[in-house]
Amino acid sequence: MAKSHEIKVVRRDVQGQGASRRLRHAGVVPGIIYGGDREPAMVQFNHNEIWLAQFNDWFYSSIIDLNLDGTIHKVLLRDMQRHPYKQLIMHLDFQRVSDNEVLHASVPLTFINEDTSPAGKSSDVLVTHELKEVSVACLPKDLPQSIVVDLGELKAGDVIYLSNLKLPAGVEIPALKLGKGHDDAVVIAKTAGAEEAPAAE
Repeated sequence: MAKSHEIKVVRRDVQGQGASRRLRHAGVVPGIIYGGDREPAMVQFNHNEIWLAQFNDWFYSSIIDLNLDGTIHKVLLRDMQRHPYKQLIMHLDFQRVSDNEVLHASVPLTFINEDTSPAGKSSDVLVTHELKEVSVACLPKDLPQSIVVDLGELKAGDVIYLSNLKLPAGVEIPALKLGKGHDDAVVIAKTAGAEEAPAAE
């Protein structure tokens, strides 16, 4: 089970664009908590705390404990709006999760042992990471912070697909239930300069 992280939030009583602008000028980020069997809660966050948190992978893929007036809301980040050019977070959406309900989330991939693999040691082989994250389904207690992809045995010509990933217990990739056409490549090792076979006309 991935470690959960706690962030304190404060209930937001005022709404509207004007109120949100005032909050941002005061170093506060407006946001909302929704889902589950509770009413949506309009909240606000300390901008500096959120700004530091958003540099971590767990902020996007792990369950976060939002502490609102002493009540813990277990949530996943669903949307974050950023200013187009300023270092400023404009708004946050968090969705509550239930311990007994399957959730869908994007989990980052962590690649290891590429440098020591036969493909990684060869100057003639180009290793490309086709995916950086994968969409999974699982109970909240089983949500991994990342999925490790061991490239230690990778050789020229190898392709690692979604179906080849070693998933933690209780975790599945829904796309694989849709058929072989959804078994996307995760890593490709091909000889540098090799061209793809032309598609049939």
